[in-house]
Amino acid sequence: MQYRKFNKIDKDVSLLGMGCMRLPQLEDGSVDEAEAIDIIRSAIDAGVNYVDTAYTYHGGNSEKVLGKALKDGYREKVLLADKMPIWLAKDEEQMKNIFYKQLERLDVDCIDMYLVHNVSVPGWKRCKKLNLMPFLEEMQAQGKIKHIGFSFHDKLEFFKEMIDEYDWKFCQIQLNFMDKNFQAGVEGLKYAAEKGLDVIIMEPLKGGRLTDFVPPTVQKLWDEAETQKTPAEWAFKWLAAFPEVKLMLSGMSSRQQLMQNIETISKEDVAVLTDSERSLIDRVSDEYNRLIKYSCTGCQYCLPCPQKLEIPKIIGYYNDWNVYEHNPSTKFEYNTWLVKHGSDCIGCKACEEKCPQSIPIAQAMKDAADAFGK
Repeated sequence: MQYRKFNKIDKDVSLLGMGCMRLPQLEDGSVDEAEAIDIIRSAIDAGVNYVDTAYTYHGGNSEKVLGKALKDGYREKVLLADKMPIWLAKDEEQMKNIFYKQLERLDVDCIDMYLVHNVSVPGWKRCKKLNLMPFLEEMQAQGKIKHIGFSFHDKLEFFKEMIDEYDWKFCQIQLNFMDKNFQAGVEGLKYAAEKGLDVIIMEPLKGGRLTDFVPPTVQKLWDEAETQKTPAEWAFKWLAAFPEVKLMLSGMSSRQQLMQNIETISKEDVAVLTDSERSLIDRVSDEYNRLIKYSCTGCQYCLPCPQKLEIPKIIGYYNDWNVYEHNPSTKFEYNTWLVKHGSDCIGCKACEEKCPQSIPIAQAMKDAADAFGK
């Protein structure tokens, strides 16, 4: 396992972190607790020493399962990260209750890395209104929090304002070779590092979009590489080549994914990219961005929909329709397996307020309805 120094907390942290947003699930949609605990502990046994969860992941079960996984001596081996979903707090009392609930779910006395979750312009205004930062500082003084940071989903200009707003120890941004100029992007990565913050990367594989299904035109480009690698290897190498990247979080939902990622991150040359390899990745990025209209990561922050639309699935089908050249099977699955369709959207845009990718979801639903006929 490769490690990098978190300068502000003076600790070597594994370049690969265990994200707990996409834990393995049973057929009924609940977390497969036994399998999830096995994956988390296997990651830690392999050298991963940073685990990340959030209040909203798996309806709170992510925190509970992670808490169980960290029993039997595993808690002492990791930095534990959790986040404050300020948008769920109607007042200061509820905000505080959320934090105490997190400690209860995790069954811990202290959270090492505590983040203000999904920071945006309105979200930060709410943080100030509810006096979140003084509360977190109070929790820090009481030993319930060690280090304070934030995760970000907004525009670059606001990201720079956030960096300068507070004495943060670290921050977390979305970055992959498709999102170089999206939200904070590469420029934000470098700005934060210049200001002394340790930067954590989320969505390095874009929620699996860069690995699960590779379009033929993209695969043709990958095949041109002198040394063949998996799409996940290319994605991790592209990020690892930035010295400013201290940690890459991956939501690994199977042992196979875990082992493959550990193998990749453990290679001595994981951070080495030749000029020709950089050029190849840029070409792949351009091709993906040509094919994929809506960059949904499947995070499900948009849910629940008042009309009960499965928004990420609808967008996924629409993207596949374009990526795979109007394959009839995509239309068949859309019409067969979805109960509600794009045409059922009433355009209330409640989902757009919650989408960290700023996707125009109402328009996406209309496009899907036009493409598939309902």
